[in-house]
Amino acid sequence: MSKPARIVFLNGVGSVGKSSIARALQTLTAETFLLVAMDSFLEMLPLPMQDHPDTFLYETLEEDGHPSVEIRTGPVGERVMRGMRHAIAALAAQGNNLIVDEVMTASDWAEYASLLRGLDVVRVGVFAPLDVIEARERERGDRLIGTSRRQFDRLHRGMSYDFEVDTGRATAMECARLIQRRFAL
Repeated sequence: MSKPARIVFLNGVGSVGKSSIARALQTLTAETFLLVAMDSFLEMLPLPMQDHPDTFLYETLEEDGHPSVEIRTGPVGERVMRGMRHAIAALAAQGNNLIVDEVMTASDWAEYASLLRGLDVVRVGVFAPLDVIEARERERGDRLIGTSRRQFDRLHRGMSYDFEVDTGRATAMECARLIQRRFAL
């Protein structure tokens, strides 16, 4: 195998713009980067298991007068997410450069750090104001309204990033260019 894989993690709440940045970044990199999206792994589940206690159970609560979706992960959901992290490590071990579109917490990162030890990994925090993210969540039409609100103050706790972008101030392509330049991709 030639040189070790490079891995760019894009971490942020749902509807913040990670997927758009990832696709834009793929068009800018000098080398080929595969896009690995968490949503692709979730879509592997059979439809009856999409909102199920064994996988991921979605409960709409109220937070400051707004819907806020709590996601509870069951044993099958835990296996899927662990499997995703191991699949990413396996792809990288074969020399594949990756852009990972993820919604991860500090504990998720701990497993990644162990699996990807010794590889060239960068973590990019993707941010935007809550009102911008919630507007995108509504416009998409394929998201549970309130998911981003629940994740907003919780997701980045305990996380540190090599770089941060704000999709409320810059387009996906502008964010991708900033990442590409910062890490000479």
